[in-house]
Amino acid sequence: MNKNALIQFVATELPTSKLKAGLLVDTVLSGIREGLKADESVTLTGFGTFEVRCTKARQGRDPNTGDPIQISAGRRVAFKVGRGLRSEIDKD
Repeated sequence: MNKNALIQFVATELPTSKLKAGLLVDTVLSGIREGLKADESVTLTGFGTFEVRCTKARQGRDPNTGDPIQISAGRRVAFKVGRGLRSEIDKD
C-alpha cells in the first residue's frame, strides 16, 4: 500500500473527502517526523514504535570492487512492531 492508497482507505473508512483524508494522513506523518527529529520515540499502542537509533562507524566493502571502505557513524529510523499488530499478522 502506498500513500495514495492509504489516503483512499482513510477517505472510505471515515467517510470524508480525499482532500481531508490526505490532510489527516500528512498531519499524522508530520507528527511522527517531528517526534523523531526531536530524538523522541513515537509509540502507537497496538501498532508499534518508531525510534532513532545511532549506528557506529564500521568497515564495509564496495560492492563493485570489493575494496574495503569506511562507513561513517550515523542515525537511522527503526520500527518495532507492537504486540497487537504482530498477533494480527501471525494469525494469517
